Amino acid sequence: MGTSKKDFEIEKSDGEWRESLSPEQFHVLRKHGTERAFTSPLDKKYESGTYLCAGCGQELFNSETKFNSGTGWPSFYAPMEGATETTVDRSLFMTRVEVHCSRCGGHLGHVFEDGPKPTGQRYCMNGVALEFIPDSPTKES
Repeated sequence: MGTSKKDFEIEKSDGEWRESLSPEQFHVLRKHGTERAFTSPLDKKYESGTYLCAGCGQELFNSETKFNSGTGWPSFYAPMEGATETTVDRSLFMTRVEVHCSRCGGHLGHVFEDGPKPTGQRYCMNGVALEFIPDSPTKES
């Protein structure tokens, strides 16, 4: 099941996704699930680095855009250019804007209009849908 009817660069069957993802990652990324608040170690990670899609490895967010929203999920005020796409999510008797990976269509979380400057947006992401790669320390010769 894809996030929308759009074709993505990376497409796999549910079986193939199940083989490459943990059960929790599959539930969130492929079935639009949500992890419990305050359970992701990425929520309180503030070191310098890049957040990737756990499904396909695409770079999604730079740590410079991360902030503590107090919601219990990793939050960012802007994704990397072209890394995410949005669709309208009308589940749970409300309308929200769903954020998904532009490369594999994996569900990442939702974006809200209550974030900090400069964008005013809060990309509230499921930590299980992300992988964090710390910046390499610079080597001096």
